[in-house]
Amino acid sequence: MTTSANELYGSPKRQISIILPVLNEADHLEESIHSILSQDYLGDIEIILAIGPSHDGTENIAQALADKDSRIVLVENPSGRTASALNIAIAATKYSIIVRVDGHSQIPKNYLTLISSILEETGAVNVGGVMDAQGRTLFERGVARAMKSALGVGASRFHTGGAAGEVDTVYLGAFRKDALLAAGGFDERFTRAQDWELNFRLRSVGGIIYFDPRLIVTYRPRPSVLALAKQYFNYGRWRRVVSRTHQGTINYRYLAPPIAVLGSALSILMSLFLSIIFIIPLAIYLTFILLASFRIARSIGEIICMPLILLTMHMSWGLGFITSPKSLAPKAK
Repeated sequence: MTTSANELYGSPKRQISIILPVLNEADHLEESIHSILSQDYLGDIEIILAIGPSHDGTENIAQALADKDSRIVLVENPSGRTASALNIAIAATKYSIIVRVDGHSQIPKNYLTLISSILEETGAVNVGGVMDAQGRTLFERGVARAMKSALGVGASRFHTGGAAGEVDTVYLGAFRKDALLAAGGFDERFTRAQDWELNFRLRSVGGIIYFDPRLIVTYRPRPSVLALAKQYFNYGRWRRVVSRTHQGTINYRYLAPPIAVLGSALSILMSLFLSIIFIIPLAIYLTFILLASFRIARSIGEIICMPLILLTMHMSWGLGFITSPKSLAPKAK
Protein backbone atom coordinates (compact mmCIF):
# COMPACT_ATOMS: atom_id res chain seq x y z
CA MET A 1 0.00 0.00 0.00
CA THR A 2 1.47 3.35 -1.03
CA THR A 3 1.66 6.37 1.25
CA SER A 4 -0.35 9.37 0.05
CA ALA A 5 1.08 12.89 -0.05
CA ASN A 6 -1.50 13.81 2.57
CA GLU A 7 -0.24 11.17 4.95
CA LEU A 8 3.35 12.08 4.16
CA TYR A 9 3.17 15.84 4.63
CA GLY A 10 -0.06 16.49 6.55
CA SER A 11 0.29 14.18 9.53
CA PRO A 12 1.94 15.16 12.81
CA LYS A 13 3.45 11.68 12.86
CA ARG A 14 5.59 11.84 9.73
CA GLN A 15 8.54 9.50 9.76
CA ILE A 16 11.94 11.16 10.05
CA SER A 17 15.48 10.02 9.30
CA ILE A 18 18.24 11.79 11.22
CA ILE A 19 21.67 11.61 9.61
CA LEU A 20 25.03 12.38 11.25
CA PRO A 21 28.47 12.54 9.62
CA VAL A 22 30.74 11.33 12.41
CA LEU A 23 34.54 11.63 12.62
CA ASN A 24 36.55 11.89 15.86
CA GLU A 25 33.50 12.81 17.93
CA ALA A 26 34.26 10.79 21.08
CA ASP A 27 33.87 13.87 23.31
CA HIS A 28 30.40 14.84 22.08
CA LEU A 29 28.69 11.93 20.28
CA GLU A 30 26.82 10.50 23.28
CA GLU A 31 25.41 13.94 24.15
CA SER A 32 24.32 14.46 20.57
CA ILE A 33 22.56 11.10 20.31
CA HIS A 34 20.93 11.57 23.72
CA SER A 35 19.44 14.87 22.53
CA ILE A 36 17.92 13.06 19.52
CA LEU A 37 16.55 10.14 21.53
CA SER A 38 15.02 12.56 24.05
CA GLN A 39 12.75 14.23 21.48
CA ASP A 40 9.04 14.71 22.20
CA TYR A 41 8.27 13.74 18.60
CA LEU A 42 5.41 11.23 18.23
CA GLY A 43 6.36 9.75 14.86
CA ASP A 44 8.87 7.05 13.95
CA ILE A 45 12.52 8.01 13.68
CA GLU A 46 15.76 6.37 12.61
CA ILE A 47 19.30 7.62 13.23
CA ILE A 48 21.95 6.95 10.59
CA LEU A 49 25.56 7.44 11.72
CA ALA A 50 28.09 7.60 8.86
CA ILE A 51 31.31 6.76 10.68
CA GLY A 52 34.64 7.94 9.29
CA PRO A 53 38.06 6.46 10.22
CA SER A 54 38.48 8.00 13.68
CA HIS A 55 41.41 7.73 16.06
CA ASP A 56 39.70 8.60 19.36
CA GLY A 57 37.43 5.60 19.94
CA THR A 58 34.40 7.09 18.18
CA GLU A 59 33.58 3.78 16.47
CA ASN A 60 33.35 1.95 19.81
CA ILE A 61 31.06 4.61 21.26
CA ALA A 62 28.84 4.52 18.18
CA GLN A 63 28.62 0.72 18.28
CA ALA A 64 27.69 0.78 21.97
CA LEU A 65 24.92 3.28 21.23
CA ALA A 66 23.61 1.17 18.34
CA ASP A 67 23.63 -1.96 20.52
CA LYS A 68 21.34 -0.21 23.01
CA ASP A 69 18.81 1.13 20.48
CA SER A 70 17.74 -0.56 17.25
CA ARG A 71 16.78 2.82 15.72
CA ILE A 72 20.49 3.65 15.44
CA VAL A 73 22.11 2.35 12.24
CA LEU A 74 25.84 2.52 11.50
CA VAL A 75 27.26 2.87 8.00
CA GLU A 76 30.90 3.23 6.99
CA ASN A 77 32.36 6.37 5.43
CA PRO A 78 35.87 5.25 4.37
CA SER A 79 36.98 8.66 3.10
CA GLY A 80 36.04 10.51 6.29
CA ARG A 81 34.82 13.46 4.19
CA THR A 82 31.64 15.19 5.30
CA ALA A 83 29.85 15.35 1.93
CA SER A 84 30.54 11.66 1.31
CA ALA A 85 29.29 10.78 4.79
CA LEU A 86 26.07 12.70 4.20
CA ASN A 87 25.40 11.01 0.85
CA ILE A 88 26.15 7.57 2.28
CA ALA A 89 23.79 8.25 5.17
CA ILE A 90 21.07 9.58 2.84
CA ALA A 91 21.29 6.41 0.74
CA ALA A 92 20.66 4.35 3.89
CA THR A 93 17.54 6.26 4.95
CA LYS A 94 14.00 4.95 4.53
CA TYR A 95 11.88 7.95 5.54
CA SER A 96 10.63 11.01 3.65
CA ILE A 97 12.14 13.74 5.84
CA ILE A 98 15.90 13.88 6.40
CA VAL A 99 17.26 15.91 9.29
CA ARG A 100 20.97 16.59 9.52
CA VAL A 101 22.58 16.73 12.95
CA ASP A 102 26.32 16.87 13.65
CA GLY A 103 28.16 14.67 16.12
CA HIS A 104 29.18 17.72 18.18
CA SER A 105 25.78 19.43 18.22
CA GLN A 106 22.67 19.01 20.34
CA ILE A 107 19.04 19.65 19.43
CA PRO A 108 16.27 20.81 21.83
CA LYS A 109 13.50 18.43 22.84
CA ASN A 110 10.92 19.86 20.42
CA TYR A 111 13.25 20.14 17.42
CA LEU A 112 11.76 17.34 15.30
CA THR A 113 8.20 18.37 16.14
CA LEU A 114 8.97 21.92 14.97
CA ILE A 115 10.72 20.64 11.84
CA SER A 116 7.68 18.62 10.85
CA SER A 117 5.25 21.51 11.27
CA ILE A 118 7.50 24.13 9.62
CA LEU A 119 8.05 21.97 6.54
CA GLU A 120 4.29 21.50 6.24
CA GLU A 121 3.39 25.16 6.84
CA THR A 122 6.00 26.73 4.55
CA GLY A 123 6.32 24.24 1.69
CA ALA A 124 10.10 24.64 2.02
CA VAL A 125 12.50 21.98 0.79
CA ASN A 126 14.97 22.73 3.58
CA VAL A 127 14.47 24.40 6.96
CA GLY A 128 16.95 25.28 9.67
CA GLY A 129 17.54 27.63 12.55
CA VAL A 130 20.11 29.11 14.88
CA MET A 131 23.64 27.79 15.29
CA ASP A 132 23.74 28.41 19.04
CA ALA A 133 27.45 28.33 19.87
CA GLN A 134 28.04 27.40 23.52
CA GLY A 135 31.55 27.21 24.95
CA ARG A 136 32.76 25.49 28.09
CA THR A 137 36.22 26.98 28.53
CA LEU A 138 36.98 30.71 28.60
CA PHE A 139 38.39 30.59 25.06
CA GLU A 140 35.41 28.60 23.73
CA ARG A 141 32.98 31.03 25.35
CA GLY A 142 34.78 33.91 23.65
CA VAL A 143 34.59 32.15 20.29
CA ALA A 144 30.89 31.48 20.88
CA ARG A 145 30.27 35.20 21.53
CA ALA A 146 32.15 36.13 18.34
CA MET A 147 30.24 33.56 16.29
CA LYS A 148 26.92 35.10 17.39
CA SER A 149 27.95 38.63 16.51
CA ALA A 150 27.76 40.38 13.15
CA LEU A 151 31.11 41.95 14.10
CA GLY A 152 32.64 38.48 14.18
CA VAL A 153 31.07 36.48 11.36
CA GLY A 154 28.71 38.80 9.50
CA ALA A 155 24.94 39.07 9.61
CA SER A 156 23.77 35.58 8.58
CA ARG A 157 20.58 34.85 10.48
CA PHE A 158 21.67 31.35 11.45
CA HIS A 159 24.52 32.98 13.42
CA THR A 160 22.90 36.11 14.80
CA GLY A 161 19.19 35.21 14.84
CA GLY A 162 16.37 37.21 13.30
CA ALA A 163 12.89 36.90 11.86
CA ALA A 164 11.62 33.71 10.26
CA GLY A 165 11.64 33.71 6.48
CA GLU A 166 13.34 32.66 3.26
CA VAL A 167 17.16 32.76 3.27
CA ASP A 168 20.10 31.68 1.13
CA THR A 169 21.27 28.96 3.50
CA VAL A 170 20.66 27.50 6.96
CA TYR A 171 22.67 25.65 9.57
CA LEU A 172 22.55 21.84 9.17
CA GLY A 173 19.05 21.64 7.64
CA ALA A 174 15.99 19.40 7.50
CA PHE A 175 15.15 18.32 3.95
CA ARG A 176 12.34 16.84 1.95
CA LYS A 177 14.05 13.70 0.73
CA ASP A 178 12.54 13.87 -2.76
CA ALA A 179 13.94 17.39 -3.30
CA LEU A 180 17.33 16.36 -1.91
CA LEU A 181 17.56 13.37 -4.24
CA ALA A 182 16.35 15.39 -7.22
CA ALA A 183 19.20 17.86 -6.60
CA GLY A 184 21.72 15.02 -6.60
CA GLY A 185 22.56 15.23 -2.91
CA PHE A 186 25.72 16.88 -1.63
CA ASP A 187 28.55 17.64 -4.04
CA GLU A 188 31.42 15.45 -2.86
CA ARG A 189 34.02 17.72 -4.43
CA PHE A 190 33.42 20.15 -1.55
CA THR A 191 35.28 19.51 1.69
CA ARG A 192 33.63 22.60 3.22
CA ALA A 193 30.68 24.83 2.23
CA GLN A 194 28.84 21.79 0.84
CA ASP A 195 25.66 22.91 2.62
CA TRP A 196 25.78 26.41 1.08
CA GLU A 197 26.45 24.92 -2.35
CA LEU A 198 23.57 22.45 -2.05
CA ASN A 199 21.17 25.16 -0.91
CA PHE A 200 22.16 27.24 -3.93
CA ARG A 201 21.19 24.37 -6.24
CA LEU A 202 17.92 23.80 -4.39
CA ARG A 203 17.05 27.49 -4.73
CA SER A 204 18.04 27.58 -8.40
CA VAL A 205 15.17 25.18 -9.24
CA GLY A 206 12.63 27.11 -7.18
CA GLY A 207 13.03 25.43 -3.79
CA ILE A 208 12.51 27.47 -0.63
CA ILE A 209 15.21 27.49 2.06
CA TYR A 210 13.53 28.63 5.27
CA PHE A 211 14.97 29.98 8.53
CA ASP A 212 13.03 29.72 11.79
CA PRO A 213 14.63 31.08 15.00
CA ARG A 214 12.77 28.52 17.11
CA LEU A 215 15.08 25.84 15.74
CA ILE A 216 18.04 26.23 18.07
CA VAL A 217 20.97 23.81 17.75
CA THR A 218 23.74 23.81 20.34
CA TYR A 219 27.18 23.97 18.69
CA ARG A 220 30.55 23.43 20.39
CA PRO A 221 33.24 25.90 19.18
CA ARG A 222 36.85 25.00 18.47
CA PRO A 223 38.93 24.78 21.67
CA SER A 224 42.17 26.53 20.60
CA VAL A 225 43.55 29.33 18.44
CA LEU A 226 45.17 26.83 16.06
CA ALA A 227 41.95 24.83 15.63
CA LEU A 228 39.94 28.03 15.11
CA ALA A 229 42.43 29.34 12.55
CA LYS A 230 42.33 26.07 10.61
CA GLN A 231 38.54 26.05 10.66
CA TYR A 232 38.16 29.59 9.34
CA PHE A 233 40.98 29.23 6.83
CA ASN A 234 39.10 26.29 5.31
CA TYR A 235 35.82 28.21 5.44
CA GLY A 236 37.43 30.98 3.38
CA ARG A 237 39.05 28.62 0.89
CA TRP A 238 35.87 26.73 0.19
CA ARG A 239 33.63 29.78 0.06
CA ARG A 240 35.88 30.99 -2.76
CA VAL A 241 35.35 27.64 -4.50
CA VAL A 242 31.58 28.13 -4.29
CA SER A 243 31.89 31.63 -5.76
CA ARG A 244 33.92 30.25 -8.69
CA THR A 245 31.51 27.36 -9.24
CA HIS A 246 28.35 29.47 -9.09
CA GLN A 247 28.81 32.96 -10.52
CA GLY A 248 27.12 35.84 -8.72
CA THR A 249 27.04 34.17 -5.29
CA ILE A 250 29.54 36.47 -3.61
CA ASN A 251 28.63 39.66 -1.73
CA TYR A 252 30.27 42.32 0.44
CA ARG A 253 30.05 40.15 3.58
CA TYR A 254 32.39 37.60 2.05
CA LEU A 255 34.76 40.23 0.69
CA ALA A 256 35.28 42.01 4.02
CA PRO A 257 37.86 39.52 5.46
CA PRO A 258 40.09 39.35 2.35
CA ILE A 259 39.95 43.16 2.10
CA ALA A 260 41.01 43.35 5.77
CA VAL A 261 43.94 41.00 5.09
CA LEU A 262 45.12 42.84 1.98
CA GLY A 263 44.56 46.26 3.51
CA SER A 264 46.47 45.40 6.67
CA ALA A 265 49.39 43.91 4.73
CA LEU A 266 49.54 46.90 2.40
CA SER A 267 49.37 49.31 5.32
CA ILE A 268 52.34 47.63 7.02
CA LEU A 269 54.46 47.50 3.86
CA MET A 270 53.78 51.09 2.86
CA SER A 271 54.49 52.36 6.37
CA LEU A 272 57.83 50.51 6.34
CA PHE A 273 58.99 51.60 2.89
CA LEU A 274 57.22 54.91 2.24
CA SER A 275 55.88 56.78 5.24
CA ILE A 276 54.67 55.96 8.74
CA ILE A 277 51.41 57.72 7.89
CA PHE A 278 50.34 54.64 5.92
CA ILE A 279 49.99 52.73 9.20
CA ILE A 280 46.70 54.60 9.76
CA PRO A 281 44.46 52.04 7.95
CA LEU A 282 45.89 49.23 10.10
CA ALA A 283 45.45 51.36 13.22
CA ILE A 284 41.81 51.99 12.30
CA TYR A 285 41.21 48.27 11.80
CA LEU A 286 42.86 47.36 15.11
CA THR A 287 40.81 50.04 16.86
CA PHE A 288 37.70 48.46 15.37
CA ILE A 289 38.83 45.08 16.73
CA LEU A 290 39.28 46.52 20.23
CA LEU A 291 35.93 48.32 20.20
CA ALA A 292 34.21 45.20 18.85
CA SER A 293 35.82 43.15 21.62
CA PHE A 294 34.34 45.40 24.29
CA ARG A 295 30.98 45.25 22.54
CA ILE A 296 30.90 41.46 22.22
CA ALA A 297 32.58 40.26 25.41
CA ARG A 298 30.71 39.72 28.68
CA SER A 299 33.59 39.32 31.14
CA ILE A 300 37.12 40.55 31.74
CA GLY A 301 38.51 37.23 30.56
CA GLU A 302 36.53 37.38 27.34
CA ILE A 303 37.64 40.98 26.74
CA ILE A 304 41.26 39.82 26.99
CA CYS A 305 40.70 36.88 24.60
CA MET A 306 38.40 38.57 22.13
CA PRO A 307 40.90 40.61 20.04
CA LEU A 308 42.90 37.43 19.33
CA ILE A 309 39.70 35.52 18.52
CA LEU A 310 38.38 38.17 16.12
CA LEU A 311 41.75 38.62 14.41
CA THR A 312 42.09 34.85 14.01
CA MET A 313 38.62 34.52 12.48
CA HIS A 314 38.97 37.51 10.13
CA MET A 315 42.55 36.93 9.02
CA SER A 316 42.23 33.15 8.62
CA TRP A 317 39.03 33.41 6.59
CA GLY A 318 40.52 36.17 4.45
CA LEU A 319 43.77 34.31 3.83
CA GLY A 320 41.86 31.18 2.93
CA PHE A 321 39.73 33.10 0.44
CA ILE A 322 42.72 34.85 -1.16
CA THR A 323 44.89 31.73 -1.45
CA SER A 324 42.16 29.29 -2.52
CA PRO A 325 43.55 27.46 -5.59
CA LYS A 326 41.42 26.64 -8.61
CA SER A 327 42.58 23.06 -8.35
CA LEU A 328 40.92 22.63 -4.92
CA ALA A 329 37.71 21.26 -6.41
CA PRO A 330 37.90 19.67 -9.88
CA LYS A 331 35.24 20.58 -12.38
CA ALA A 332 32.19 18.36 -12.47
CA LYS A 333 32.23 15.77 -15.23
